[in-house]
Amino acid sequence: MANAASGMAVHDDCKLKFLELKAKRTYRFIVYKIEEKQKQVVVEKLGEPTDSFENFSASLPENECRYAIYDFDFVTDENCQKSKIVFIAWSPDSSKVRSKMIYASSKDRFKRELDGIQIELQATDPTEMGLDVIRSRSN
Repeated sequence: MANAASGMAVHDDCKLKFLELKAKRTYRFIVYKIEEKQKQVVVEKLGEPTDSFENFSASLPENECRYAIYDFDFVTDENCQKSKIVFIAWSPDSSKVRSKMIYASSKDRFKRELDGIQIELQATDPTEMGLDVIRSRSN
């Protein structure tokens, strides 16, 4: 079903991979890309469970928008191991205006397809989505 605002459909694989990350922890992260010609959101890259945050950051293009899911593991002050699913709307200042508009107008509809997101970040550069930012939003 296409999004009325931007006309973008969400490929079934997007939801499937998200469910695998959420339920089975099959991936550390997922990077999603909007394929304008096909008018749909597709999976661009999957991160192995052993991949680091640096691997994740490096997989986001410098000059193009993306959506990303990151499975953030942390230890609470009470020494409990926890995990939060972080949604990142990556929209670097250097990306094209049209791309920023398409990603912005499709974001809410896309997010609704992924049930279980616990933290949402909007980032225009890597400092806005660093581990310290995610950690501060996890408590």
